[in-house]
Amino acid sequence: MTGDRAVKPAVLPSLLAADQGRLADEIRRAADAGADELHVDVMDGVFVPNLSFGPAVVELAARVAPDLPRNVHLMLAHPDRRLEAFARAGATTVLVHVESSCFVEGALRRIRALGCRAGLVLNPLTPAAAALPYLPLVDEILQMTVFPGFGGQPFMRETLPNLRALRAAAPALPLMVDGGVTRATAAGAAAAGATKFVAGSALYGAADMAAEIAALRELAS
Repeated sequence: MTGDRAVKPAVLPSLLAADQGRLADEIRRAADAGADELHVDVMDGVFVPNLSFGPAVVELAARVAPDLPRNVHLMLAHPDRRLEAFARAGATTVLVHVESSCFVEGALRRIRALGCRAGLVLNPLTPAAAALPYLPLVDEILQMTVFPGFGGQPFMRETLPNLRALRAAAPALPLMVDGGVTRATAAGAAAAGATKFVAGSALYGAADMAAEIAALRELAS
């Protein structure tokens, strides 16, 4: 077991997989099902080939489920230009990509200065070494286990060595995985060092989200 495996695994429903016409109800559904946090993917159509949510959705989540932390993943070419807007909207954690076109160290420092937890994201083909200079500045790392931009992709097992390397470098840091997380992949990700699990279709497509969250926690323990 790795440094923080004694802590129960955290499960985060991804709002990208929710019914987009019923966002308030879908946010409440995640809260009522016992989710640890709500994962909100923000896409600009430039950094990734898709568009999604803006600060108004984070504000909605803070209003309808105030006790459910908002984990906001900025898939933006220039995330540094939008940090204040998402912090004001109620983000709990703000994550930026190491591959983004900004001064990453400055962005991470700014996120913390705004009162949010700071997170760093690595795309599947980015080596774990790219995150190492930023470890003192982050509260969690997200290893993408699919190419970002679209939901429903299969889990890339090729990312597991990155997770192991990150866990070895940061024994107590929360490590999150996002992409293709299901009952079939959660245990393998946990064995590689993951402690937080973003799931979209597996949770929002479940008839009983609470039971699915409990199953993922059990498999990841």
